[in-house]
Amino acid sequence: MKPNRGKHLLLFALTCATTFLSGAGLGDNFDLHRGLFFSGTLMTILLCHEMGHYVVARMHGIPASLPYFIPLPPVISLGTLGAVIQMDEPIEDRNKLVDVGAAGPLAGLCAAIPLLIYGLSLSTVAVTPPDEGAMLEGNSLLYLGLKYLVHGEVLPTAEGLDVQLHPMAFASWVGLLLTMINLLPIGQLDGGHILCGAIGEKHERVSGWLHWLLLAVGGLVATVLTVEYMDEGLAFADALLAGGKAGLPWCVWAGMLLFMRRMSGGIYHPPVGQTPLSRSRNALVVVLLLVLILIFTPIPLREALP
Repeated sequence: MKPNRGKHLLLFALTCATTFLSGAGLGDNFDLHRGLFFSGTLMTILLCHEMGHYVVARMHGIPASLPYFIPLPPVISLGTLGAVIQMDEPIEDRNKLVDVGAAGPLAGLCAAIPLLIYGLSLSTVAVTPPDEGAMLEGNSLLYLGLKYLVHGEVLPTAEGLDVQLHPMAFASWVGLLLTMINLLPIGQLDGGHILCGAIGEKHERVSGWLHWLLLAVGGLVATVLTVEYMDEGLAFADALLAGGKAGLPWCVWAGMLLFMRRMSGGIYHPPVGQTPLSRSRNALVVVLLLVLILIFTPIPLREALP
């Protein structure tokens, strides 16, 4: 595969620009330092993730392109939809498929975790009355643990004490969220590649079940938070709207997977060979499952009550 380095560099530069603009505009005013911290951190995590895929693919002799970064307008997003690498042909060897699928998330986490720890050390802990419409980031087991490691307490507290995220910490949290999405064991996401390598032809049926489960999770999140917002005094319509916003990401991800399936000719994943996984690859699958459990964030973002 002959690389078009000009296109790769242009997309990388554009994504750096859109993530910078997104980060700089996160607060009440446009802040250059906030933009640099946010963009530099997020792009480092994304680059490590994609280069993990690329390097392992090339080590296995699999033709793979350099990463194509995907910029998005900062007004409607955080500046990027991530990145992808392109391969001439699907990977049929199940062991190689697991290796390539696992390499990206693991490489990205190797960057995201230390950056998050440092970003949390730059963040303050305070009780700050949230502005109307402000969004609160969700917790995973890993995120809760790292906040405890850095600040010595489980945050947020019942009294409303919470970490006020430095841009580096927020970008690292976004990196963890993107890794969680990629590790969902469905279709041609990284987790889907890993699952397909693990269970072979059963993957198509299991992906279908898990795809529907995403919608169920979104509905459950929306229902639980609607009830919680009503308990806090919101009118039913306002509570339903706020709860629906919290559950919406799961529906968006389900829609994205449906689009990917249709673009692949109505299948979740290309077929793979029958060679069983080696013992070390089975262990790697278990490790990635544990990683997904640790970074799983059921409520990615929720609206804060004023």
